[in-house]
Amino acid sequence: MKKISLILGLFALLGWMSSCDKGFDQLNVNPTAATALNPVFTFNNAISNTSFPASTLIFEEAIVQQMFSPNSGITQGGNFNVDNRGSAGANAPLWQRYYRDNLRYLVDGIAKTKNDAARTNLYNMMRILKAYVAMVLTDTYGDVPYSEAGLGYLSANVMPKYDTQESIYNDVIKELTEATAALDATKPTEAGEIMFGGDIAKWKKTGYSIMLRAGMRLSKVNPTLAQATVQKAVAGGLMQSNADNFVVRENANYQNPIGTTLNSTEAANYYLTGAFVTYLKTTSDPRLMSIAVRYVGAKSGPEQTAAKANRDPAVQIGMPLGYDNGTILARATADGLASFYDYSQLDRTRMGYFTAPCFLVTYAQTQLLLAEAAQRTWTTGNATDFYNAGVTAHMKQLGDYDATSLVSDANIATYLQKNPYAAANGLELINNQYWIASFLNGPEVFANFRRSGFPTLTPNPYPGKEIKGNFINRLSYPDSEQSVNAVKRQEAVARQGPDNLDTHVWWDKQ
Repeated sequence: MKKISLILGLFALLGWMSSCDKGFDQLNVNPTAATALNPVFTFNNAISNTSFPASTLIFEEAIVQQMFSPNSGITQGGNFNVDNRGSAGANAPLWQRYYRDNLRYLVDGIAKTKNDAARTNLYNMMRILKAYVAMVLTDTYGDVPYSEAGLGYLSANVMPKYDTQESIYNDVIKELTEATAALDATKPTEAGEIMFGGDIAKWKKTGYSIMLRAGMRLSKVNPTLAQATVQKAVAGGLMQSNADNFVVRENANYQNPIGTTLNSTEAANYYLTGAFVTYLKTTSDPRLMSIAVRYVGAKSGPEQTAAKANRDPAVQIGMPLGYDNGTILARATADGLASFYDYSQLDRTRMGYFTAPCFLVTYAQTQLLLAEAAQRTWTTGNATDFYNAGVTAHMKQLGDYDATSLVSDANIATYLQKNPYAAANGLELINNQYWIASFLNGPEVFANFRRSGFPTLTPNPYPGKEIKGNFINRLSYPDSEQSVNAVKRQEAVARQGPDNLDTHVWWDKQ
């Protein structure tokens, strides 16, 4: 009898437990939690992470001799013509930011919207941004993961192959051609995206302006494809004013990485170069007042106070290359300065502020590329007009940093009168202006310097350089790739050339 009672009790307990299980899964699911992420949110995350990391101060800005630090350690790179490898090295942040915080979101978003007729515009916007990101990566490093990049979650491919730069450019041009043409203002326009708020016309002009840049990048290695791409971009419709600029708008929550660095740990460590300041002074360029500040008489970082700040172009003195933090002291004395803290810097209260906008592709750059295309007879129009429009646009663009940075119409007219376009040395004049108009866009100014050969800079004379030539030609792959993707990385090295600063990328034909 006791046995029967025990069995009956056990069944009752099991029955009670079974009834408790009913609805258990619903009770343990948060009813307010998102079950799917709107791909426009990941797109916005990718956009905000397209701004350039502070490492561009270490390499790109120093290579093109606009701004550099005389210090060694983590800040050494283009200032001494040495590599800076390692997972935390100066050659790694752009790779990490653009793959981890940008491209993987774009690849995921593209996959989620590809077959969604209601999100066709978002799909094509993401293709355009991905093409831009791919150009920055391949221009910087050469052969890089592209066709298999960002597929770790979607297809468990955690060791993507490195594509050749030629194949990347071919696909980028294809993607820009298809995606830009497919944008359609009669379909949902994605007002939630933070770049243009769903303005399809601006996205179209951005896509074709990036295509123009891609075409001009091939001017040495494949002039025929370059010309055809340029003509396709022009026919599609390019940026028409500064209102069309492709720019990341920073704020207190999403700060400009360069501005944040210059207003914190490295505030007293970066200086405008003698080459950059001298060129602007020699040509009486009014932009120097918008760019530079000198803390006259400063003998230390703490002495770089507002009371000592002088923005008068006449007093600006750029720091000469070829010195480190030990040898620059004597040079500063020879230059009549109180210390090396007395040299000119980027004004970190305006262009170098932590909420300063980050310009990716601009109307000014686009007009200057058109000027070169016209000079090469690859497009119709007057090179002089494009040149003047490009210079004017950049001087006006400076007002986007701060109202006091805007160059007046009178000063623009005076500058163009003193520095007129001349076809005889047109390519040099155009690309010298592109050098200035791309200031703080490290990847672009570095790429165009290699492509065009302008401006004509004196090689950095710092002793102990690691390069064989006069200038760095590419950045090396981060050491982390040797650990996580060694086989595919080695395939790229065997094909492209040694993984060092001397190897040329494909379009940088010698």
